[in-house]
Amino acid sequence: MEYVTFGRGDTPLIILPGLSDGLQTVKGNAVTLALYYRLFAQDLRVYVFSRKQDMEEGYSIKDMANNLDKAMGILGIGQAFIFGVSQGGMIAQRLAIDFSDKVSKLVIGVSVARQNQTIQTAIGNWITMAEHGDYRHLIIDTMEKTFTENRLKKYKPFYPILTRVSKPKSFDRFLKQAHACIKHDTYSELPSIQCPTLVIGGDSDNVVGLNSSEEMAEQIRDSKLIIYKGLGHGAYEEARDFNHQVKSFLLHG
Repeated sequence: MEYVTFGRGDTPLIILPGLSDGLQTVKGNAVTLALYYRLFAQDLRVYVFSRKQDMEEGYSIKDMANNLDKAMGILGIGQAFIFGVSQGGMIAQRLAIDFSDKVSKLVIGVSVARQNQTIQTAIGNWITMAEHGDYRHLIIDTMEKTFTENRLKKYKPFYPILTRVSKPKSFDRFLKQAHACIKHDTYSELPSIQCPTLVIGGDSDNVVGLNSSEEMAEQIRDSKLIIYKGLGHGAYEEARDFNHQVKSFLLHG
C-alpha cells in the first residue's frame, strides 16, 4: 500500500481518497497532496493512503479496511482520526465498525452506506466505459457527475488534456474498486459506531444519491451532519470551508 505522510503535529489523521485511486495512486503526488491538505498539516500528522497494489478478484470494502488496519499496525499507529471521501468514506465506515479501537474520530465525506439507483447507475456506467478502455468518456462523465456547472466551466477548456494525461496501462485496479463500491452495504451496522462522527456532503449528489448523507447521520448516534445546498459530489472541493469544517470537528468537536 502506497502512502504519503506530512505535517507537524503528533496526532495522526488518515485520509482515504475516493474511487479515483483506481486510476492514479498517491505515488508521485506528495507535493500536490501536501498543498491540498495543508490546513491539516499545521496541527496533525497526515497520512494519505492508497489501496493495496495487488488486488485479488472480489476485493471488497471490508478487505480494504482490513488492509488499512494492518498498515496502521505496521506503522505503529494505534489510533487515529479517519477522514474518508466517497469510496474512502465507505472504507472509513467499515474500519469504525470492525476496528472501533483504531478510530478516535470519524469523518464521512460525500459517501453512502447502502446501494441506491443513483450510485448503481453512475458507477455501472463507469465500469462499462473502463471495460471498453474508454478513458476519455470515463473522465468527462466522472467530472460532470461530480461538479456543478459553475465549476465545470473552468474545467471544460482542459478536457482535451485531462482526458489524455494519467491514462492507466490497465483498468483492472479501477474495475475492482468500482465493483467493491456497488456492493458496499454497512447501513444496518452503522448504529454500532461509537466514536464522534461527522457526516458531510451536498444536497445534489449525482454519484451517491441525494439523501445518502442524511441516511448515514440518522443511523450513527449523536453524529454531526453538514449539508451544502446546491453542491454535489464535489462539495469537498467546491465548498470553501469544507476542510475547515472537518478540522474544526476533529480538533474541537
